[in-house]
Amino acid sequence: MSDNFLIERVFGAFSHGKLTPTGAANLRRWITEPAYAEFLPAIMEHIERGDWKELEDAFWTEIPFGTAGRRGRMYPFGTATINRRTIGESAQGLADYVLHLRGTGRGLTTTEPRCAVAYDTRHRSREFAELCAEVLAAAGFVVYFFEGFRATPELAATVRVKHCDCGIMISASHNPPSDNAIKVFWSTGGQINTPHDTELVKRVAAVTTIDRLPFAEAVTGGRVEFVHEEMDAVYREAVLAQSVVGPRNLKILYSPLHGVGWTSIVPVLTAAGFSDVEIFGPHAEADGDFPNVPDHVANPENPPVFDSLIAFAQKTGAELILASDPDADRIGAAARVSPSGPFRTLNGNQIGILLADYLLASRKRAGRLSTDDFVVTTIVSTDMLRRVAADYGVRCFDDCYTGFKWLGAKIDSAGPRHFVLGFEEAHGYLAGDYIRDKDGAVAAMLLAELAAECKQQGRTLHEQLEAIFRRVGRHKEKTVALTMPGADGMTRMQQIMARLRQEPPSTLGGLSVRGVRDYAHVTDRAKADLLVFDLEGGNRAAVRPSGTEPKIKFYLFTYEPAERSQDGAAAEQVLSERLAALEADFLQYGK
Repeated sequence: MSDNFLIERVFGAFSHGKLTPTGAANLRRWITEPAYAEFLPAIMEHIERGDWKELEDAFWTEIPFGTAGRRGRMYPFGTATINRRTIGESAQGLADYVLHLRGTGRGLTTTEPRCAVAYDTRHRSREFAELCAEVLAAAGFVVYFFEGFRATPELAATVRVKHCDCGIMISASHNPPSDNAIKVFWSTGGQINTPHDTELVKRVAAVTTIDRLPFAEAVTGGRVEFVHEEMDAVYREAVLAQSVVGPRNLKILYSPLHGVGWTSIVPVLTAAGFSDVEIFGPHAEADGDFPNVPDHVANPENPPVFDSLIAFAQKTGAELILASDPDADRIGAAARVSPSGPFRTLNGNQIGILLADYLLASRKRAGRLSTDDFVVTTIVSTDMLRRVAADYGVRCFDDCYTGFKWLGAKIDSAGPRHFVLGFEEAHGYLAGDYIRDKDGAVAAMLLAELAAECKQQGRTLHEQLEAIFRRVGRHKEKTVALTMPGADGMTRMQQIMARLRQEPPSTLGGLSVRGVRDYAHVTDRAKADLLVFDLEGGNRAAVRPSGTEPKIKFYLFTYEPAERSQDGAAAEQVLSERLAALEADFLQYGK
């Protein structure tokens, strides 16, 4: 089949509305340019079968760098999917950019450029990791490579310890089994941030040739060094340095959700003194299909993930249930409502508040609490952190954009020496100065410490949270996510955001809108596709398209002050009804 015939078929599909202009242009490039020759047979098969929907979904856009790198559905080819070309372009663009910075004197001072590479249990993760190592080795980098699955936070720690220019993690975190991603880390041990992210996008877009040194040859020649044994110990000690002395009498049930958490979280808990930790058998096997997780989505944010864990814990007498996402940088938890009561999950905001209060209280008891100390979170996380911080007399930065890279940047600008805790509502937490990204291991360790302390005092994590509510006011939040995949989904999300901007509501959930903050038009910081609606009574809502998933998210925040929160059940009912009303109003925009 000649190129001209293929082009004619593509033009015909475009003329009949089966391909968008961008989809047709990207597809035409892949069937005519020599750089994409290895993908031509698979593309030809699709054209011959008339699989225009699949071709449109594969080529409708250039897969972008979002809040955590380049992430999406795996497919054999395409500009809008994760495949060997888009992964290879990302690695080549990263290498080109780092070498450019070093050439202008803005890189690190190491004798050779360095990059750490790790991967998780997803399908093709090892393949993509080796591909990245081959590209970087060919560009003259020393590559610190992990032989075997490892957690994203350990990769981030390696970047700092080994004085790397950058790092690469192959993982799509908690996305469905169909997805994978390349997460790019900078020399800080945090995700790539402004201005490097935008410059890297330009470098990736400019890639025409991907140079590779075969992996085995790179290992033999010393361009690839295996660091798993060394870094396992270094990383574990860095996490343990954040531990607080206290009781350890606690029975823990843990699930890695078929991911890598058994390489990081279990060793940390054991080394921290928790001797009664059981890995949940049905979730223990490393498997990128996540077979025993509801809907095959290994996300500890989802309460149904804990159903089988709770049933097992009720039989075995476990007191705390922990679960991490596939690359072990997020943590979820469930605890008993009362010492002998049923289990209930804790959401991301609740875990963050419990950890912040625990660490601040620990510093205060030890006489180490300073007014220079600070906590940090995102615009779409709970307002409760600000009130807890005020209660302890410390600083709070709660206006970071979504994505831990923004929290990492704030930690550096505000002063790492006084950093206490950073968290985002999507179950990401960090304490300590060893990385600039979230870490499920440090969160699991600290939450277990708090649970053991509460147990010694005759209460549970949920009862501890109730005590904080009575002190600073009751808060209840909810995130509503609408999935909108593909080109049509992107158009729908853009339409929703445009409608909310052009015709902002005067009331939401029966509450008057006191102000609208549109972060797409700010002048004092990077712009973001984010709207925040400030409502009466200290309530608010936020709307944004996800930077890593085909979703638009509505974040709902409700609040009752301390004087109206002493009756917990009554205040909870008020806030639940308020959340339901807000959700109903926002769902109208998704129809």
